[in-house]
Amino acid sequence: MAENFLQKLFQPSQRGKHWWIFVFVIILTLIAGLIDFGQYYNKAVARYKLPLPQTKEIPFRLGLDLLGGTQLVYQADVSAVSATDRNSAVEGVRDVIERRINVFGVSEPNVQVNKTSGGDYRILVELAGIKDIKEAIKMIGETPLLEFKEQNPGVRQLTDEENQQLADYNKQAETKAEEILGKVLSGGDFAALAKQYSEDEKTKEASGDLGWVTTNDQPELVELAKKIPVGKTSTDLTTSGLGYEIIKLEGKRDKTDAFTNQPVQEVKAQHLLICFTGATNCESGLVKEEAYEKIKKLKEQANAENFVSLVKQNSTEPNARETGGDLGWFDHSAMVKPFADAVFAQETSTISDIVETEFGYHLIFKQAERKIEEYQIRHILVKTKTEEDIIGKQSEWKNTELTGKNLTKAVVEFNPNDNSPEVSLAFDAEGAKMFEDITIRNVSKPVAIYLDGYPISVPTVNEKISGGKAVITGKFNIQEAKLLAQRLNAGALPVPINLVNQQTIGPSLGQKSVVDSLRAGIIGFLIIALFMILFYRLPGLLSVFALLIYSLLVMAIFKLWPVTITLAGVAGFIISIGMAVDANILIFARMKEEIASGKPLAKSIEEGFKRAWTSIRDSNISTLITCFILIQFTTSVVKGFAITLALGVLTSMFTAIFITRNFLTLIPSQWLENKHWLITSGKSANNK
Repeated sequence: MAENFLQKLFQPSQRGKHWWIFVFVIILTLIAGLIDFGQYYNKAVARYKLPLPQTKEIPFRLGLDLLGGTQLVYQADVSAVSATDRNSAVEGVRDVIERRINVFGVSEPNVQVNKTSGGDYRILVELAGIKDIKEAIKMIGETPLLEFKEQNPGVRQLTDEENQQLADYNKQAETKAEEILGKVLSGGDFAALAKQYSEDEKTKEASGDLGWVTTNDQPELVELAKKIPVGKTSTDLTTSGLGYEIIKLEGKRDKTDAFTNQPVQEVKAQHLLICFTGATNCESGLVKEEAYEKIKKLKEQANAENFVSLVKQNSTEPNARETGGDLGWFDHSAMVKPFADAVFAQETSTISDIVETEFGYHLIFKQAERKIEEYQIRHILVKTKTEEDIIGKQSEWKNTELTGKNLTKAVVEFNPNDNSPEVSLAFDAEGAKMFEDITIRNVSKPVAIYLDGYPISVPTVNEKISGGKAVITGKFNIQEAKLLAQRLNAGALPVPINLVNQQTIGPSLGQKSVVDSLRAGIIGFLIIALFMILFYRLPGLLSVFALLIYSLLVMAIFKLWPVTITLAGVAGFIISIGMAVDANILIFARMKEEIASGKPLAKSIEEGFKRAWTSIRDSNISTLITCFILIQFTTSVVKGFAITLALGVLTSMFTAIFITRNFLTLIPSQWLENKHWLITSGKSANNK
């Protein structure tokens, strides 16, 4: 009996194979549903305390026209660059721009290089949700700055006189703050006092109003506000990084998402970072493979009890020994996407798998999760001074006279001994002399190469280097070597960029577009479903189920790819729904013809799919060719339309041919033979 069961299981009949396919389709649909609606599944599991695992929440990547933001178009002036180097030079500038706008915390910035038919290079920059557009334009528009730095031998301390000046200034600030606090506590109008005395120029004219802020925005003030009833003021002075603070709590509420109106969560976590050469702001000297092996071993050792100890001993993050990798409380937007996705998906009191970001490899210990509370706060600031205000910011690196203007070229070469990739540098005559002097001073010491204020390589000088040529080694793989050369050339090659177009879209318009698009999609789907059921009856009903599966699959693909969803992309998706139905219509029309000619139902279904396939194939291939052309040679808006349409067409071929056919085959043919009205209003030849 057991053997018979196993035989049926692993060597099924033809009908058994169809049931296996049906089970596969159901499982695939459930997985797609979890991907599409993961946040609602997780909330249901948490609310009803179901014994089910949480799933990773993957958001849609919304384009500029749906999320709101700014689109900037720059033209690169490559007239001073040789024709063979222009592509790499512009790609280097693109890389610099992308890293610059990351400083703004822009969600999913999109930076693309397009070459026009006239040979011009255009750089498209899409900044979703950007607030300070003028500062963004200023930052992006600057020429990449390449610097060579050496170690700073000493850090200056305050003199006795400077220490006394600092103490006197801060004592006067404390006295002034206490006088203002006395006026507040004696019944003075807080808003009027803030406007009169506050030294925060950004909020002074607004009577000290900071608006609605969270712990992430104003950590010191929010922590104080938590201890104050709404409508009350602080009774004691508190200090922030700027000086003495007096606050009044005007309101308190849960923060909600602008689109879903659901409460926004924040997590408390610690992390261990192992960075590698080529990662942002990294000075570890490790290559990528070495960094991965190191963090892999640390992952095997890590637990909740020893995590802080491992961080202090091993993390390459600056100040990790002091902080223990503590990140405090933060929301999803505060971290780069791979990091945020990982920490919000994992369970509380667990350590993540290895997470790779632009900064290196991370292990994350998630300590807690909670709803984010917002506080409406007014404040009065009396500024104090610090040592940095007197001495200035001091760095472990100091500038040299050598800059990107002295670097003529950086190229990837291969070491003749072991064929490993390395980056070769060439300097002009002036730069060659300066570089020789730097290497003489720093034999057996590191020299830092900075691009736009961030270290991109910290090689160690092995010996004096003369002749204006140098080689950076470090067990690179070919991709890392190319990236380093690209970044060096971005600061060396004269590639000015000019802003030629700017377009700003408000978030309210984007939100309206989302709502209108969803409404159009739902109405269109319902009309198509009604038409298919009324005209094609049972096959039409099955095609509607297949269409639902199609929609779930396509949305899951959009999330996993991930595809940037624009308004044009939504249009492409809606059109692909119609094309998916079009394939079913061709099939069902052929089925009707076969039934009308007197063929049995099972044979009619088989012939209907077989005869319709060539028409479906040819029409979809022509559509895919058109999509490919649009993707290759058009702007980002049209590309979004073409990508979503192409993915929809490919998925529709799977659902129309594979899923609908399987559904029809599973319905007992003998039962349907006497119920032709479920398929066609006519009669078969057999019943005449």
